[in-house]
Amino acid sequence: MHEPHYDVTGSGPALLLLPGGAGHPMGLDPLTGHLAPHFTVVTYDPLGLAHGHLGEPVADQRVADWSEGARRALAKAAGEDEPAYVLGTSSGAVAALDLLARHPARCAGVIAHEPPCVTLLPDGAAERAGLIEQAERGRPADGGATPFGVFLDHVLRPFTAYRPDTGLPRLTVAAGTDSRGRLLHATAEAVARHTGGAFAEFPGGHLGTLEQPAAFADRVREILLG
Repeated sequence: MHEPHYDVTGSGPALLLLPGGAGHPMGLDPLTGHLAPHFTVVTYDPLGLAHGHLGEPVADQRVADWSEGARRALAKAAGEDEPAYVLGTSSGAVAALDLLARHPARCAGVIAHEPPCVTLLPDGAAERAGLIEQAERGRPADGGATPFGVFLDHVLRPFTAYRPDTGLPRLTVAAGTDSRGRLLHATAEAVARHTGGAFAEFPGGHLGTLEQPAAFADRVREILLG
């Protein structure tokens, strides 16, 4: 098993950040900059795409592998014993849910922002098929080994099929205010009901971490630190 890829910035209690898509942390520097004065931010890169591995062959991904890699990254960066906060968005939120289910004592608090667990919805199979079709329409004409291409080919299908456990502790399931009336806002509400987690709205839409990083970071602090 290869060493986990991650970056660390800031000071304070550990906050594990699990990016969406194929896990490439591109565009997240403003968010981590706003979080760094309050947390030691450990940004996990499950496929090492930002660490020299973009363009290499990629196998179909498993949620359990992402959550285990995240656990190992957190152990190396912040130690084995201290519980840490976790923030995951989109596919990273799915990994965050799995990490909480497998290692609840390791998680001081988890925010899962718009996890695409659409099979929890009524007619979930059709919703999943539609989500995949919609994402595929955005595929670059040349395909290639871009992070988005990796997401479409190896992450989207297995992660949208994931069904989280029930009774998950210290969990907040989040959706963007700009996502109201859309599929992933309804999905987040369904995930909260299914898991027993709290539900909260965050600034922006599905890409709120990129669209409104300062306001998003403020909401993270409000939820996790009170």
